[in-house]
Amino acid sequence: MIVEAARLAGQNLLASETRSAFWKILGITILLLIGLWMSLRGLFTAYALPWLDALIPGIPDWAGWLGFIFGIIASLGLAVGLALLIAPVTAVVAGFFLDGVAEIIEERDYPNDRAGTAIPVGRAIVYTLKFLGVIIAGNIIALLLLFIPGVNIVAFLLVNGYLFGREFFEFAAMRYRSEDEVRQMRSKHRATIFLAGLIIAAFLSIPLVNLLTPLFAAGLMVHLHKMLTAKDPEFALA
Repeated sequence: MIVEAARLAGQNLLASETRSAFWKILGITILLLIGLWMSLRGLFTAYALPWLDALIPGIPDWAGWLGFIFGIIASLGLAVGLALLIAPVTAVVAGFFLDGVAEIIEERDYPNDRAGTAIPVGRAIVYTLKFLGVIIAGNIIALLLLFIPGVNIVAFLLVNGYLFGREFFEFAAMRYRSEDEVRQMRSKHRATIFLAGLIIAAFLSIPLVNLLTPLFAAGLMVHLHKMLTAKDPEFALA
Protein backbone atom coordinates (compact mmCIF):
# COMPACT_ATOMS: atom_id res chain seq x y z
CA MET A 1 0.00 0.00 0.00
CA ILE A 2 2.78 2.45 0.93
CA VAL A 3 4.84 1.51 -2.12
CA GLU A 4 1.80 1.95 -4.37
CA ALA A 5 1.01 5.35 -2.83
CA ALA A 6 4.63 6.43 -3.36
CA ARG A 7 4.55 5.21 -6.96
CA LEU A 8 1.39 7.18 -7.69
CA ALA A 9 2.87 10.25 -5.99
CA GLY A 10 5.97 9.91 -8.18
CA GLN A 11 3.84 9.74 -11.31
CA ASN A 12 1.95 12.80 -10.14
CA LEU A 13 5.12 14.92 -10.12
CA LEU A 14 5.16 15.17 -13.92
CA ALA A 15 1.45 14.75 -14.65
CA SER A 16 -0.05 17.39 -16.93
CA GLU A 17 -2.76 18.21 -14.37
CA THR A 18 -0.24 19.18 -11.71
CA ARG A 19 2.26 20.90 -14.01
CA SER A 20 1.17 24.36 -12.91
CA ALA A 21 1.57 23.42 -9.24
CA PHE A 22 4.92 21.79 -10.11
CA TRP A 23 6.41 25.05 -11.42
CA LYS A 24 4.87 27.19 -8.68
CA ILE A 25 6.18 24.94 -5.90
CA LEU A 26 9.61 24.68 -7.52
CA GLY A 27 9.87 28.44 -8.10
CA ILE A 28 8.69 29.47 -4.62
CA THR A 29 10.91 26.89 -2.91
CA ILE A 30 13.99 28.04 -4.83
CA LEU A 31 13.27 31.73 -4.11
CA LEU A 32 12.80 31.05 -0.39
CA LEU A 33 16.02 29.03 -0.23
CA ILE A 34 17.97 31.76 -2.07
CA GLY A 35 16.64 34.33 0.38
CA LEU A 36 17.58 32.15 3.35
CA TRP A 37 21.04 31.48 1.88
CA MET A 38 21.68 35.21 1.50
CA SER A 39 20.47 35.79 5.06
CA LEU A 40 22.75 33.08 6.45
CA ARG A 41 25.70 34.41 4.48
CA GLY A 42 24.97 37.96 5.63
CA LEU A 43 24.80 36.87 9.28
CA PHE A 44 28.07 34.98 8.94
CA THR A 45 29.80 37.97 7.32
CA ALA A 46 28.45 40.42 9.88
CA TYR A 47 29.09 38.40 13.04
CA ALA A 48 31.33 35.35 12.49
CA LEU A 49 34.08 36.94 10.37
CA PRO A 50 34.73 39.87 12.78
CA TRP A 51 34.90 37.35 15.61
CA LEU A 52 37.50 35.28 13.71
CA ASP A 53 39.53 38.43 12.94
CA ALA A 54 39.52 39.34 16.61
CA LEU A 55 40.40 35.79 17.64
CA ILE A 56 43.42 35.55 15.34
CA PRO A 57 44.59 39.15 14.66
CA GLY A 58 47.33 39.91 12.20
CA ILE A 59 47.75 36.50 10.60
CA PRO A 60 51.22 36.47 8.94
CA ASP A 61 51.50 35.74 5.23
CA TRP A 62 52.91 32.25 5.80
CA ALA A 63 49.76 31.32 7.74
CA GLY A 64 47.36 32.55 5.08
CA TRP A 65 46.24 28.97 4.53
CA LEU A 66 44.33 29.22 7.82
CA GLY A 67 41.97 31.71 6.23
CA PHE A 68 41.46 29.32 3.34
CA ILE A 69 40.59 26.50 5.75
CA PHE A 70 38.20 28.73 7.68
CA GLY A 71 36.55 29.62 4.36
CA ILE A 72 36.00 25.96 3.53
CA ILE A 73 34.60 25.24 6.99
CA ALA A 74 32.30 28.25 6.73
CA SER A 75 31.04 27.14 3.31
CA LEU A 76 30.35 23.64 4.60
CA GLY A 77 28.55 25.08 7.61
CA LEU A 78 26.36 27.27 5.43
CA ALA A 79 25.61 24.31 3.16
CA VAL A 80 24.56 22.17 6.15
CA GLY A 81 22.42 25.02 7.45
CA LEU A 82 20.73 25.42 4.09
CA ALA A 83 20.11 21.66 3.84
CA LEU A 84 18.41 21.69 7.25
CA LEU A 85 16.27 24.66 6.20
CA ILE A 86 14.75 22.69 3.32
CA ALA A 87 12.41 20.90 5.76
CA PRO A 88 10.92 24.13 7.24
CA VAL A 89 10.66 25.66 3.76
CA THR A 90 8.83 22.56 2.58
CA ALA A 91 6.40 22.94 5.47
CA VAL A 92 5.61 26.54 4.50
CA VAL A 93 5.21 25.83 0.78
CA ALA A 94 3.05 22.78 1.45
CA GLY A 95 0.62 24.86 3.48
CA PHE A 96 -0.21 26.96 0.42
CA PHE A 97 -0.48 24.20 -2.18
CA LEU A 98 -1.65 20.99 -0.52
CA ASP A 99 -5.37 21.63 -0.96
CA GLY A 100 -4.94 22.43 -4.65
CA VAL A 101 -2.82 19.34 -5.30
CA ALA A 102 -5.19 17.15 -3.28
CA GLU A 103 -8.20 18.41 -5.23
CA ILE A 104 -6.54 17.60 -8.57
CA ILE A 105 -5.63 14.07 -7.45
CA GLU A 106 -9.06 13.39 -5.98
CA GLU A 107 -10.90 14.51 -9.11
CA ARG A 108 -8.59 12.58 -11.45
CA ASP A 109 -8.00 9.34 -9.52
CA TYR A 110 -11.09 9.08 -7.31
CA PRO A 111 -13.93 10.58 -9.38
CA ASN A 112 -16.62 8.43 -7.73
CA ASP A 113 -15.69 9.40 -4.16
CA ARG A 114 -17.14 12.29 -2.23
CA ALA A 115 -15.09 15.44 -2.87
CA GLY A 116 -12.97 16.77 -0.04
CA THR A 117 -13.44 20.20 1.49
CA ALA A 118 -10.59 22.71 1.42
CA ILE A 119 -9.27 23.70 4.83
CA PRO A 120 -10.37 27.29 5.62
CA VAL A 121 -7.61 29.84 5.02
CA GLY A 122 -7.34 31.00 8.64
CA ARG A 123 -7.23 27.47 9.96
CA ALA A 124 -4.70 26.47 7.29
CA ILE A 125 -2.40 29.37 8.24
CA VAL A 126 -2.54 28.48 11.94
CA TYR A 127 -1.92 24.82 11.14
CA THR A 128 0.97 25.66 8.81
CA LEU A 129 2.62 27.86 11.47
CA LYS A 130 2.20 25.10 14.04
CA PHE A 131 3.65 22.58 11.59
CA LEU A 132 6.55 24.95 10.88
CA GLY A 133 7.33 25.27 14.59
CA VAL A 134 7.31 21.50 15.08
CA ILE A 135 9.55 20.98 12.01
CA ILE A 136 12.07 23.61 13.21
CA ALA A 137 12.19 22.09 16.71
CA GLY A 138 12.59 18.59 15.30
CA ASN A 139 15.40 19.61 12.97
CA ILE A 140 17.24 21.44 15.75
CA ILE A 141 17.32 18.09 17.55
CA ALA A 142 18.47 16.42 14.33
CA LEU A 143 21.18 19.09 13.96
CA LEU A 144 22.52 18.37 17.44
CA LEU A 145 22.59 14.65 16.64
CA LEU A 146 24.54 15.32 13.43
CA PHE A 147 27.69 15.45 15.52
CA ILE A 148 27.25 11.86 16.73
CA PRO A 149 28.83 9.47 14.18
CA GLY A 150 26.52 6.74 12.96
CA VAL A 151 23.47 8.50 14.37
CA ASN A 152 23.28 11.63 12.21
CA ILE A 153 21.66 10.26 9.04
CA VAL A 154 19.41 7.92 10.98
CA ALA A 155 18.33 10.80 13.23
CA PHE A 156 17.52 12.99 10.21
CA LEU A 157 15.38 10.25 8.65
CA LEU A 158 13.59 9.28 11.87
CA VAL A 159 12.84 12.84 13.00
CA ASN A 160 11.60 14.03 9.61
CA GLY A 161 9.91 10.71 8.88
CA TYR A 162 7.78 11.06 11.98
CA LEU A 163 7.06 14.76 11.54
CA PHE A 164 6.29 14.69 7.82
CA GLY A 165 4.28 11.49 8.10
CA ARG A 166 2.11 12.94 10.84
CA GLU A 167 1.60 16.42 9.46
CA PHE A 168 1.10 15.62 5.77
CA PHE A 169 -1.33 12.83 6.63
CA GLU A 170 -3.32 15.22 8.81
CA PHE A 171 -3.36 17.80 6.01
CA ALA A 172 -4.80 15.22 3.58
CA ALA A 173 -7.26 13.67 6.04
CA MET A 174 -8.66 16.97 7.34
CA ARG A 175 -10.23 17.55 3.94
CA TYR A 176 -12.74 14.86 4.99
CA ARG A 177 -12.63 14.56 8.76
CA SER A 178 -12.65 16.48 12.03
CA GLU A 179 -9.37 16.96 13.86
CA ASP A 180 -10.37 14.42 16.53
CA GLU A 181 -11.21 11.77 13.93
CA VAL A 182 -7.97 12.48 12.07
CA ARG A 183 -5.96 11.96 15.26
CA GLN A 184 -7.79 8.70 15.98
CA MET A 185 -7.11 7.45 12.46
CA ARG A 186 -3.48 8.52 12.64
CA SER A 187 -3.05 6.79 16.00
CA LYS A 188 -4.53 3.51 14.76
CA HIS A 189 -2.40 3.47 11.59
CA ARG A 190 0.68 5.16 13.06
CA ALA A 191 3.11 2.49 11.85
CA THR A 192 1.91 2.77 8.25
CA ILE A 193 1.93 6.56 8.36
CA PHE A 194 5.42 6.60 9.90
CA LEU A 195 6.79 4.33 7.15
CA ALA A 196 5.24 6.61 4.55
CA GLY A 197 6.87 9.54 6.36
CA LEU A 198 10.25 7.80 6.08
CA ILE A 199 9.79 7.68 2.30
CA ILE A 200 9.14 11.45 2.34
CA ALA A 201 12.23 11.98 4.52
CA ALA A 202 14.32 9.90 2.10
CA PHE A 203 12.95 11.98 -0.79
CA LEU A 204 13.87 15.11 1.19
CA SER A 205 17.48 13.92 1.47
CA ILE A 206 18.04 13.77 -2.32
CA PRO A 207 19.70 17.01 -3.53
CA LEU A 208 17.70 19.04 -6.08
CA VAL A 209 14.93 16.43 -6.19
CA ASN A 210 14.02 17.47 -2.64
CA LEU A 211 12.83 20.83 -3.97
CA LEU A 212 9.66 18.99 -5.01
CA THR A 213 9.05 17.43 -1.59
CA PRO A 214 5.77 19.36 -1.01
CA LEU A 215 4.25 18.03 -4.24
CA PHE A 216 5.48 14.47 -3.66
CA ALA A 217 4.44 14.38 0.01
CA ALA A 218 1.00 15.81 -0.70
CA GLY A 219 0.35 13.24 -3.42
CA LEU A 220 1.62 10.34 -1.32
CA MET A 221 -0.56 11.17 1.67
CA VAL A 222 -3.68 11.84 -0.39
CA HIS A 223 -3.36 8.37 -1.90
CA LEU A 224 -2.48 6.77 1.44
CA HIS A 225 -5.49 8.35 3.16
CA LYS A 226 -7.76 7.08 0.39
CA MET A 227 -6.28 3.56 0.64
CA LEU A 228 -6.60 3.43 4.44
CA THR A 229 -10.17 4.70 4.20
CA ALA A 230 -11.06 1.93 1.75
CA LYS A 231 -9.31 -0.71 3.87
CA ASP A 232 -10.58 0.21 7.35
CA PRO A 233 -14.41 0.04 7.86
CA GLU A 234 -14.08 2.02 11.10
CA PHE A 235 -13.10 5.10 9.12
CA ALA A 236 -15.27 4.60 6.03
CA LEU A 237 -16.65 7.83 4.58
CA ALA A 238 -20.37 8.27 4.03
